[in-house]
Amino acid sequence: MRRQNNPDLRVRGATPADLPAITRIYNEAIRTTTATFDTKPQTLKQRSSWFRKHGKSHPIMVAELHGEVVGWACLSPWSDRAAYDSTAETSFYVKSAFRGQGIGRQLKAGIVEKARRLGFHSLIARVAEGSDASLRINEAAGFRQVGILKEVGRKFGRLIDVHILQKILK
Repeated sequence: MRRQNNPDLRVRGATPADLPAITRIYNEAIRTTTATFDTKPQTLKQRSSWFRKHGKSHPIMVAELHGEVVGWACLSPWSDRAAYDSTAETSFYVKSAFRGQGIGRQLKAGIVEKARRLGFHSLIARVAEGSDASLRINEAAGFRQVGILKEVGRKFGRLIDVHILQKILK
């Protein structure tokens, strides 16, 4: 079932004031999902360093519902080699209590549109095996699977495949 956009949800650029909420959402994903292969919760200091590295060329956006940050998305460099400068990796995370409400779709759409405005040509998404909702959200946003990396991550005591998806922006 396709969820409609939530008219009360505001997707906007993240600010340093959003870092505690971003950190809580990310740490929840670390502890309970394979959406990230980080295995230890991040401190606010670690997330602050991560935030500063993003800047205008690789922005972070948040989803805010009734004044509460309930999710976030970002563009990250795909590689530090200059030839990859027009490619970015996309990521998004939604607080567990708010999943299934279309927030991930709105975040994904927002970060893709931001990438388009910034002049990116290619977007990449990595989705761990078993993250079916994330696969559906990426595919609905026009990402297509281009490969599977077999057993590249170990989390929760098992080896996990990673699907690589790509979207070419026109």
